[in-house]
Amino acid sequence: MSRNDSVRRVEAVREFNRFYTQQIGVLAEAYLKSPFSLTEARVIYELAQHDATTATDLCKELGLNAGYLSRILRGFKKRGLIETQPSDTDRRLSLLKLTAQGQQSFAFLNSHSQNEIEALLSRMRADDQKRLVAAMQTIQRLIGSDRRPKAAYLLRPHQPGDMGWVVHRHGALYAEEYGWDEHFEALIADIVARFIRHFDPRRERCWIAECEGENVGSVFLVRKSRQVAKLRLLLVDPKARGMGIGTRLVEECLRFARQAGYRKITLWTNSILVAARKIYEKAGFEMLESEPHHSFGHDLISETWERPL
Repeated sequence: MSRNDSVRRVEAVREFNRFYTQQIGVLAEAYLKSPFSLTEARVIYELAQHDATTATDLCKELGLNAGYLSRILRGFKKRGLIETQPSDTDRRLSLLKLTAQGQQSFAFLNSHSQNEIEALLSRMRADDQKRLVAAMQTIQRLIGSDRRPKAAYLLRPHQPGDMGWVVHRHGALYAEEYGWDEHFEALIADIVARFIRHFDPRRERCWIAECEGENVGSVFLVRKSRQVAKLRLLLVDPKARGMGIGTRLVEECLRFARQAGYRKITLWTNSILVAARKIYEKAGFEMLESEPHHSFGHDLISETWERPL
């Protein structure tokens, strides 16, 4: 990435920050027309999520300077919003909790925040609301803490539009990660076109992995012969790796193949696809043969794997 690209991206983030802080009223002296600043409101919100907590834990959760937080808490105590009590397990620790007045302040802030966001969303169509929420979730996922729980995903059958996504994502991702040319994308387009034209739902299946409303993975099981099925087009998008989606997709292929009456599953891959090969090996596949070939603009080694059922 060039220096100019970096500068432009930094400025784009800063411009978004300026726009968003203005939209939600962060720059106002009083947040949500309350007697609290944004930081004070955030502290009240965090205190409301606990029966009791310590100042140290609040610092960690909010990323605040200890001295700054201490001044906020002293102000809250003078205003009757919080009270302290010794810990039952460690008498050296003081636990903080909201008083009845503090709970009332939280209820006021929470309801006004809810109303403002509802008003913001009400100006948009339903599909734009979904796009906005998905974009916010993407921001949270990309720059959020690694401690954040991984999002849930679902596996579903293919539906209109999925085949286009499979072709596009394979073409773009393999070009980005391995430098494969457009001939690979053409191969994927041919595979999915034949799948749709000759689809036999009793003996063939496509699974799409979806996370937060976005496609993040795929796999196909197709008929090779009466007793042999073929696993094809296993893909997990980088944003969803580490969630076990690849393993789950292969397991679904095995389960369906048994139900459909196949005796074994075969697949074709390349030695460079290390992550996929590990999934196949873990699922009980064994490599039968390999041979060098030149495809997609590169010298590669193809592999044929097989697993009895």
